Amino acid sequence: MPYKVLLLEPFIVSARKYRPQTFKDVVGQQAITNTLLNAIEHNHLAQALLFCGPRGVGKTTCARILAKQINQDGTEREDEDFAFNIFELDAASNNSVDDIRNLIDQVRIPPQVGKYKVYIIDEVHMLSQSAFNAFLKTLEEPPKHAIFILATTEKHKIIPTILSRCQIFDFKRITVKDAAEYLKYIAKNQGIVADDDALHIIAQKADGAMRDALSIFDRVVSFSGKNLTRKAVTDNLNVLDYDTYFSATDLILKHNIPSLLLLFNKTLALGFDGHHFISGLASHFRDLMVCKHAETIELLEVGESAKKNYLEQSKQTSNSFLLKALNIANECDLKYKTSKNQRLLVELSLMKLASIDFLAEKKNPESIALANNTVEFIAPASFYRQKPSSEPKITVNTSQKLKIETITQPTPVPLSEKGMAKEEVVSDTLTQVAEPLIDITSQTATQETTITKPISINTPVKRVSGLSISSLKAKKQHEINKIEVVIDENDLPKEALTEEDMQKHWFDFVKKIDNNGQKLLASILNTDTPKLMNESTIWIELPNDTMKKELEREKFHLMEHLRTKLNNHFIKLKITVNEEVAKKFAFTPEEKYQKLREKNPAIDVLRKTFDLDL
Repeated sequence: MPYKVLLLEPFIVSARKYRPQTFKDVVGQQAITNTLLNAIEHNHLAQALLFCGPRGVGKTTCARILAKQINQDGTEREDEDFAFNIFELDAASNNSVDDIRNLIDQVRIPPQVGKYKVYIIDEVHMLSQSAFNAFLKTLEEPPKHAIFILATTEKHKIIPTILSRCQIFDFKRITVKDAAEYLKYIAKNQGIVADDDALHIIAQKADGAMRDALSIFDRVVSFSGKNLTRKAVTDNLNVLDYDTYFSATDLILKHNIPSLLLLFNKTLALGFDGHHFISGLASHFRDLMVCKHAETIELLEVGESAKKNYLEQSKQTSNSFLLKALNIANECDLKYKTSKNQRLLVELSLMKLASIDFLAEKKNPESIALANNTVEFIAPASFYRQKPSSEPKITVNTSQKLKIETITQPTPVPLSEKGMAKEEVVSDTLTQVAEPLIDITSQTATQETTITKPISINTPVKRVSGLSISSLKAKKQHEINKIEVVIDENDLPKEALTEEDMQKHWFDFVKKIDNNGQKLLASILNTDTPKLMNESTIWIELPNDTMKKELEREKFHLMEHLRTKLNNHFIKLKITVNEEVAKKFAFTPEEKYQKLREKNPAIDVLRKTFDLDL
């Protein structure tokens, strides 16, 4: 039985078949190709060029196109490639001094055809130190007919003396949009029907390398034939489809934890690891975030159909939800490699994501009380909600006595009528005092100062979870029970100050807080002696910003003490930083000795008499 002989034509991969032949065909490097074209046109081409950038972005291709174009004068044949004028050297395998010497010997011979001999040295960073040094002189002063084009992916490994002799061109990564457009052009040439989403996935997988994108394209075409779908690409490249993340986000928004965990389990069963899933979910939240504003939609690198899905789902989410979701997913991504139970880590993160109650936060602004796990509250024998029938107003005169103008007895309403325990809840902001106290703070910008003060109840302190409904009701009750106090600034006391009195009360306060255990603040206040700048401004100079910030944070009680003792409520504190002050402190034994000698010169006599040493 005769056998049929099937003759196969040799297959040429797309990376070679569609290699650009002119600068116009180069993808994503318009700035560099325009520069080279202008240099050729105006005869400004350097004799040593360095092309650097990631793999597969067109460095060697541009070098070959440049080598052909500078030899064209219009009289050559159409298929002329000037092969005898172009010399390519792989520095990875020819990196010795002898290889560079052979190259230098060839450089001296002028070209037989064309005007220039072009030497393309690929992976030039692989040359040895001796080879680099042997190449320096020729690279700096080559013959007129020689042009060197060096290509590398690791510019930092090239010695500076080589870099200074070259004109450097930095090639950038190919964008997803440019790579997808070029793949669409190739698919059309080959008669392949391809989805935009499928081509975008290939472009994203290539990570900015056009050669990698073409290689992936060939592989997927071999798998799916003439119809290139998104599903075929995701199956072949082992990447998770957009639909997986859309479904996961829908389940998170519905707080459906069981279905979310089942979806994750199904993903693991397909051969994907948890790290891949959680990092992809974080990227999905990022894409939803950029869809929230019209200006950032262009940052979304997906096909048109996927973009519609992103825009639709982004309308169902809020900015606060996306920010919290990104933080949770990113935290899981960072901890994944060090976790001993990686699956549990991802599942916990998914449960946290599904527990973000952003709708409740929008409806109930008082949920800020949930920020702390527990709050302190006062639990009286019985709790009543008070509804004042009118706003009480209190004025303060110069004698600092309270004069109540209008106060109406509030109507008690027990909370227990709704089934709540009487022993529960009041706000954590209520304080334990026997009599109402008023904090008077002067403000020079206005004539009146409004001060609000919570009503206080003198009862034992208990702790309760901030998640209880009663704590939220207590917060609202606290807002209702605020008393508004209007103070006329002209009635506030303003006695004249003396520096001696001010310093006396200052150091009394320092001694008081030192006895109470506030050693750090006491040490800061003892750093310098305060001075009186004018009738109401106290000035202290500190050696560093850290002390200044600490004092500014803790100065309230100090100013309250000074204003009360000096009977002047217009006192201000000015804090400056002078690093020279730090030199006043003695740290080394010699400095401590000098300090002691300044206070008591007899110590020096004692040391000399007994021949003492430090």
